[in-house]
Amino acid sequence: MLRMFLAVTTMALAAWTATTDAAEATPAPTPSATPTPTPTCPPALPITANVSGATTTSLTISYVVFFRPPCGYNPPMTVSLFTSREDAQQWRAAVAEGVSGPELNGAVTIDRLTPDTEYWYRFTDAEGRRDPYVIASTRTASLTSCRATATIDARWGSGFVATVTVRNTGALPLDRWRVSWRWSGDERVETSWGGVVETAGADVTVRNAAYNGTLASDGVTTFGLLVSTSAVPEGLTLTCAR
Repeated sequence: MLRMFLAVTTMALAAWTATTDAAEATPAPTPSATPTPTPTCPPALPITANVSGATTTSLTISYVVFFRPPCGYNPPMTVSLFTSREDAQQWRAAVAEGVSGPELNGAVTIDRLTPDTEYWYRFTDAEGRRDPYVIASTRTASLTSCRATATIDARWGSGFVATVTVRNTGALPLDRWRVSWRWSGDERVETSWGGVVETAGADVTVRNAAYNGTLASDGVTTFGLLVSTSAVPEGLTLTCAR
């Protein structure tokens, strides 16, 4: 009887040991990690920009940041200037940079630039994130430039007389100028003074006369027009160039 009891006890202990070892050998299941949700960003540009000022040696670029990370940017914003679209696309060989303040709606002025030169601009935020969307060009002002404005001095049913004022708005003297515009109706220049008129259909160009082409900085001259028409316009939209 004792021998049978010992045999049964031995078999039970062996079974219990095997069960315990198997339990210890099987690792406890690890709770699955909660996946980080992917943010859904609105279908809109995170930043927009436009050129709000230009001089012969500086550009002012205004911007508005619409979203913070992960969908947008953290100011201050760095504006990088490039001299070609290819360089700007590849973020290569920036020629100048300017840094904004902490505002989401602000402006950056970059100076020491070359007059009458085209620049391409792009944005980087405080953490170095490069904006892939805004890539645009602008140009510094020319050292030689002018502005033309027209005044209609008299009008009647079939025509009018106008005086055009030409001003040198550049930093250097002008040695010549030309003013251009396009008629909106059946206008026709009958005669002119103070300038040489050239027409091509509705397009008109008036170049300086021999005696008034040279203008110092901020210098002014005028020319006049006698125009026939069936409907006198309210004014003229003029373009002035060297």
